[in-house]
Amino acid sequence: MDKNKRMPAIFLAHGAPPLLDMPDWVRELREWAKALPRPQAILMFSAHWEEHPITLGATRTVPLIYDFYGFPEHYYLQKYPAPGVPDLAARVRKLLNPDQAVKDDPGRGLDHGAYVPLVAMYPEADVPVLQVSLPTLDPKVLFALGKTLAPLRDEGVLIVGSGFITHNLRLFHFGENAKINSCAAEFDAWAADALTRKDAEALIDFERRGPSVRNVLPTTEHYLPLLIALGAADEKEAVQFPITGFVWGAFTRRSVQFG
Repeated sequence: MDKNKRMPAIFLAHGAPPLLDMPDWVRELREWAKALPRPQAILMFSAHWEEHPITLGATRTVPLIYDFYGFPEHYYLQKYPAPGVPDLAARVRKLLNPDQAVKDDPGRGLDHGAYVPLVAMYPEADVPVLQVSLPTLDPKVLFALGKTLAPLRDEGVLIVGSGFITHNLRLFHFGENAKINSCAAEFDAWAADALTRKDAEALIDFERRGPSVRNVLPTTEHYLPLLIALGAADEKEAVQFPITGFVWGAFTRRSVQFG
C-alpha cells in the first residue's frame, strides 16, 4: 500500500437496508466521509460476518450478500461494485501472527453491515474494500486484533468497525421518531463517557460494567466491532462522535472516530 496521511479508525452504526431511504442519515454519513482524509482502501469488520479462523473476503468485485429477509424488492437490487484490494489482503496476512491461521473466501461479497453505510459514504464505489471476518466474540481478542492492524492506518487504510452499540430487535419500534428506550439511552450514555475517557478496560468489560447490558445487547456481535476500532486507536488520540441520536427506539446511531 502507498503511504498516505494517517487515517482515523472508526466505528459506525450501520443501520439496515432502509437506512438508504432515510435522507438525513445518508447525509450525515456522506458529510462524515467528506470530512475524512481520502482512504487508499477500507478494511471492514461487520457484525454480520463471524467466522473462525479469521477469514479474508473477496479481493475482486463480486456480488453483494443480501443477508436480510422480508424487505421490499428494491433492497435486493442494490449494487456496490467497489474494487477489490489484494495488496491489502497480503498486508493483513503479514501483520497477523505467523502462527495464526488465515483463510480466504474469494466468493464472499460485502454484507449489508458493510455495503449499506458505504453506499451512503462513498456512493461512487470507487474506494477499494476488503471485508474481514470477526474470528471470535472475545472482546480482548478483538481489541488486540485492532492493535495488530493499526499500522495500516499509516498506509492510507481506513479501519472500520460496523455494528450498533445497542442492538435488541425485541425492542424495535417502527419509525425514526419512536420513543427512546430508557435502557438503551442509559447504555449509550455510559459508552459515550467511557469512550471519551478512552477507558478501554471498561469498554472491553462491557458485559459486567455496562448498565442494562442484557436488555440492550442480548447478543454482543453488534457491539464488538467497536473494540477493533478502539484497539487500532492511540491512547492520546481525540475521540469524536460524528453521528448520534437514536433510531427505531432502542438503537443508538452513535458512531465514533478515533484520530
